Amino acid sequence: MLKKRRILAWIVTVVFVLGLAVAAGCGGGKAPAPAPQEEKKPWPTSMTIGAASIGGTYYLYAGGWSQVIEKVTGIPTAVEVTGGPNHNMQLVHNGDLELGMVTMGPAFEGWNGEGDWTQGVKMTNVRAIFPMYTTYSQWWAFKDSGIRSITDLAGKRVGVGPAGGTAGTYHPRILELLGINATVRHAGIGDLVAQHQDGQLDANSFAAGIPVSSVMEAAAQKELVLFGVDGEARDKVCAEWPFWSPSVIPAGAYDFLTEDVQTIEMWNMAIAHKDLPDDLVYEIVKGVFENREMMITAHPAAKETLAENVVKNTWLPMHPGAIKYYEEIGIELPAEVYPAEYKK
Repeated sequence: MLKKRRILAWIVTVVFVLGLAVAAGCGGGKAPAPAPQEEKKPWPTSMTIGAASIGGTYYLYAGGWSQVIEKVTGIPTAVEVTGGPNHNMQLVHNGDLELGMVTMGPAFEGWNGEGDWTQGVKMTNVRAIFPMYTTYSQWWAFKDSGIRSITDLAGKRVGVGPAGGTAGTYHPRILELLGINATVRHAGIGDLVAQHQDGQLDANSFAAGIPVSSVMEAAAQKELVLFGVDGEARDKVCAEWPFWSPSVIPAGAYDFLTEDVQTIEMWNMAIAHKDLPDDLVYEIVKGVFENREMMITAHPAAKETLAENVVKNTWLPMHPGAIKYYEEIGIELPAEVYPAEYKK
C-alpha cells in the first residue's frame, strides 16, 4: 500500500514539473518583464529666484515665495536682485537661475526673440508655472511740481525703473509713442525715489503690483500725485501692444489716493527652467496655493495668486509638473500652453 502511495506521489510531481516546463515554453522560457519605471530626475540642492530691484514688488513677493519653497521641499532658495522680467527671462533660459518672475510683455518678446534686448535669441527654455498678480503702470510726481498727467512730462526728467524691468522697457516706448519728449533715467526703484527726493528727477514711474512700497515711502516724505496712462493715450498704447490692457488702480491701494486712477495693466507669471524635475515643480506649485497666506504676508499683491488665474496665460508653454497640478484640480488649460515635452 505504501509503495503504491509513493508511486502516485511521484507521478503527481512529474506532472506538476512538466506543467511548469510547458508554461515556461509558451512564455519563451522567461518570466514577464516588469513595466519600465520612469526615471526621476534628482532635485537640486539649492535654488535661486530671479526678482528685480530692492524695494519693488518682485523682490518682496519673491521673499514670500522662497519661504514657501523651503517649507514644502526643504530646498534652500535664495532671492537674487536682477534687472527685472527681461533679465529673468535671460537668466532662466540660460540655466543661470532655476526660477524667476516675468510680465507677459517681456515674456512674449523673449520667447520670440523680439526687441533689441533679446539680440534675436529665442528664450524657449522657459516654462510658466503659476499666475502671480496684475502689474499696473504707475506714474507720480510731487504735488507742488504742477505735474498732473503723463502729457505734463514733456521736457521733464522721469525715472522709469531698471532697464530690464517692465517699466524700464515699456515706459520709454510709451512716451515715444505718445510724442512726449522726456529725459528718462533707469535705476532701481529705491535709487530713483532717492533721486526724486533730492530734486534730480521731476517725476517717477514704475510697473508693479499694488501697493509699491517705494511709492508709499515717497508719499511719507512729501505729498504725491499719482497718475496713469489714460484716455486716448491708453487706447493708443493698447492698440500698439495688445499685452497691455485698460485697468484701474483703486483708491484704496494707497492711503494718499482719494479717487481711482485710470491706467494700463499687464499680468505676471512665475517661470521655471524646462529641465527642473516634474515632481519638484508640482510640489512648488501645489505649495504656493496651499500656503498663499505666507505669500500675502510678504506682499498683498499675492491676493491675486489664485489657481484659476492661470488661464490669463494663453500662449507661454507651461512646465509639465505645473500642468499636472492644474489638471488634478479640474482647471482646463488652453491647448497652446502644452509644451512639446508634455506626456499625458
